[in-house]
Amino acid sequence: MKNRIFAGVPSEEAAGYAKAVIDGTTIHVSGTTGRDPASGAFPEDAGQQARNCLASIDAALRQAGASLSNAVVCRVYVVDQATAAEVTPVLGEVFRDIRPTNTLLICQIPAPGAKVEIEITASIAA
Repeated sequence: MKNRIFAGVPSEEAAGYAKAVIDGTTIHVSGTTGRDPASGAFPEDAGQQARNCLASIDAALRQAGASLSNAVVCRVYVVDQATAAEVTPVLGEVFRDIRPTNTLLICQIPAPGAKVEIEITASIAA
């Protein structure tokens, strides 16, 4: 499909979504969990899950001609306050100089073992 990026995971087909959608100069990246790219398992450490989320998102953005440096909106979903405390420093490391808007919500994530899910909107406007 034109202007769509797919990760090739079964849930894309089952739920009918794309990893990312390019809409003009805006790139919307779907909520991404932090599975280890080699094993497919969720690390126990929420900070590492966040790093995995961001690496996966960055890879999708690069396919669209952008990167995390183009982020303008960051939405973060975590399972509890302790997880938020582990994830926040990772966000600070990555976005310290980029400064997108940010929303962090505590909620359930429908993937056993997932502690964090991150969604990014990026802009490649000149």
